Amino acid sequence: MRVVLQRASRAHVSVDGETVGQLTRPGLVLLVGIASDDTPAQAEKLARKIWGLRVLEPPEGESPDAWSRGDLSASDIDAPLLVISQFTLYGDTRKGRRPTWEAAAKSDLAKPLFDHFVAALRGLGAHVETGVFGAMMQVHLTNDGPVTLILEA
Repeated sequence: MRVVLQRASRAHVSVDGETVGQLTRPGLVLLVGIASDDTPAQAEKLARKIWGLRVLEPPEGESPDAWSRGDLSASDIDAPLLVISQFTLYGDTRKGRRPTWEAAAKSDLAKPLFDHFVAALRGLGAHVETGVFGAMMQVHLTNDGPVTLILEA
């Protein structure tokens, strides 16, 4: 399982021009790729890691002196998460000019595992919004910092 995490001051994802998920305040955007050998246990471990990862700033209007700059987790400040499936994170470009997707899980395996990952985050107390699995989506975000991390399980 591979996640590209971006700290965002705002974000939304749309399908056919309609917003299907959004951050209502600053939080994290998670682009999630699932490999064919990923497991529910890995999804749960990654969910716990992300929920506790200290990459956020204090909420606007709160004194930065009250917190260590950039040392807050989503769980500390109840930051929302926008989670979007993205099989292209497992694109292999080592040969030729056309990526292959052999390492990416097929939809029948990936969708339940993606849903399990989202459920694990919600089970930890996260407010999670999502895109539409398998749909052509437009992701709009303002990366804050910028902060972008790649996590793997």
